[in-house]
Amino acid sequence: MVPGEPPGRGLAAGRGVPAKFGRQPRGAAVSRELAGGAQLRAAALPGRRRRRSAQARRAGFPGLQPAPAPPCARPPPCAMAGCAARAPPGSEARLSLATFLLGASVLALPLLTRAGLQGRTALALYVAGLNALLLLLYRPPRYQIAIRACFLGFVFGCGMLLSFSQSSWNHFGWYMCSLSLFHYSEYLVTAVNNPKSLSLDSFLLNHSLEYTVAALSSWIEFTLENIFWPELKQITWLSATGLLMVVFGECLRKAAMFTAGSNFNHVVQNEKSETHTLVTSGVYAWFRHPSYVGWFYWSIGTQVMLCNPICGVGYALTVWRFFRDRTEEEEISLIHFFGEEYLEYKKRVPTGLPFIKGVKVEL
Repeated sequence: MVPGEPPGRGLAAGRGVPAKFGRQPRGAAVSRELAGGAQLRAAALPGRRRRRSAQARRAGFPGLQPAPAPPCARPPPCAMAGCAARAPPGSEARLSLATFLLGASVLALPLLTRAGLQGRTALALYVAGLNALLLLLYRPPRYQIAIRACFLGFVFGCGMLLSFSQSSWNHFGWYMCSLSLFHYSEYLVTAVNNPKSLSLDSFLLNHSLEYTVAALSSWIEFTLENIFWPELKQITWLSATGLLMVVFGECLRKAAMFTAGSNFNHVVQNEKSETHTLVTSGVYAWFRHPSYVGWFYWSIGTQVMLCNPICGVGYALTVWRFFRDRTEEEEISLIHFFGEEYLEYKKRVPTGLPFIKGVKVEL
């Protein structure tokens, strides 16, 4: 079992807090005897908000989740588009990769403009041609996978073109490449690593309303500052630092997903399977929550890369506070399931998140 990881880590499936703990009133302290006499105290400071919506639990933001519905109430195994049970192993990964590269072929757009077509006309024809080709080649549910992967590839290709342009928007091109690669790689790694849990939600494009608002805010800030203070967006060494943070965070997160193997899941489950084990090797020997650490630095790095001072501070404070609360909640579950084994691991390995130690335990 992967300790404290986003999509499917540790409880890999089950990061939900056991029902017997219940929900404590705000400002109270939770005290439970676990692991053969060890006493757990998790102080819930006033004002902490613990949201557990289905969207917020995606992509590594798990929380309480209702118990699974009885077998008779569950949808058929292949009810979701892209279900792995109907397709040969690895077919979704190959399909998504092929269509991602197809979308990225927008890099050839300058050739069309040199042939005499105007830029907007060439772009419109290109997009219409791509969609027609996908409709011709694929039928639902494979079309749903193809159109999403192709869209992310298209964003990546546009980002590459913008990155090499002689304009004040070239650093935004870096951002577009980073964002599209993050969402596409979440799906691809899940398809390779844990195809049984694969769905359209694995792209994380419908992550949550808060995630969408945060992204839009950063785009608006960049646009306004680029209009009124364009010199602020041309601090190359700062953008390069942000790019390094993004690359580090992305690599660490994907390493955590591969290390966790089939335990990694974008949908949190609240039951411990017999196959679940506590993963303490690889990147988990460095941090207890490597996927959280990766996402933490990735999200802040995107704003450093854009030279967004307002969203940079806002992202850092919001993400830090979220992970502070989340790690405490998750570690209650981990101690409940793994007892002394997790307590010993907790003593040896830090969370990896700055100024966050996880749940407090008194023996």
